[in-house]
Amino acid sequence: MSTSYNLSPPIIEYLSGVNQSEHPALTACRVETASHPKAMMQISAEQGAFMSFLIRQLDVRLAVEVGVFTGYSALVTALALRQNAGPGGKLFAFDISEEFTDLAKTYWQQADVESTIDLRIAPAGDSLSALANEGYAGRIDFMFVDADKPSYQDYYEKGLTLLRTGGVMLFDNMLWSGSVADPNDQSIETVALRDLAMHAKADPRVRAVMVAIGDGLMLVTKI
Repeated sequence: MSTSYNLSPPIIEYLSGVNQSEHPALTACRVETASHPKAMMQISAEQGAFMSFLIRQLDVRLAVEVGVFTGYSALVTALALRQNAGPGGKLFAFDISEEFTDLAKTYWQQADVESTIDLRIAPAGDSLSALANEGYAGRIDFMFVDADKPSYQDYYEKGLTLLRTGGVMLFDNMLWSGSVADPNDQSIETVALRDLAMHAKADPRVRAVMVAIGDGLMLVTKI
């Protein structure tokens, strides 16, 4: 089961106790995904709680997710959207795997949010470009990226096109289990994450901050 980087089991249990209780469909998704061979691709419960808080605080109505897996983070977002906007909220969810997203749909159906989620199975870069062409440029309130790391820079640029002023993008796995701090690690994924972090820091179009939630989250606000 995925947990935040370097947190002990007692601390994780404590956070669970003091945060708002999960929706039953979220619990089912998290618990059942724990036995999946790629379970570490799922975000932690405490990261989900943080994302839900942020989406509610920003009064998000239109959101994008890049990388769905078994649907936990999309369900977090869709539930928060329902609280903000009722049936008027929309999450555009992009992935390339029907196998994973077929699992995700079962949890979305349990929570009765399937109509809030527009799932598109295609390369995410293409889907982001298509969304801009559909008239959503400058309209998206929130975007969460948890997908192939070498493409993060492309998702960043296309996300900025979609984001409204004051909108927020979250990039997951920015600590990469600590590998980004190891100068000897020159893997494609690690270098891509380092490059994006430094690019966002220097980018005058945004404000950015990285925090040690989950496996490292970078928050980027369009200014």
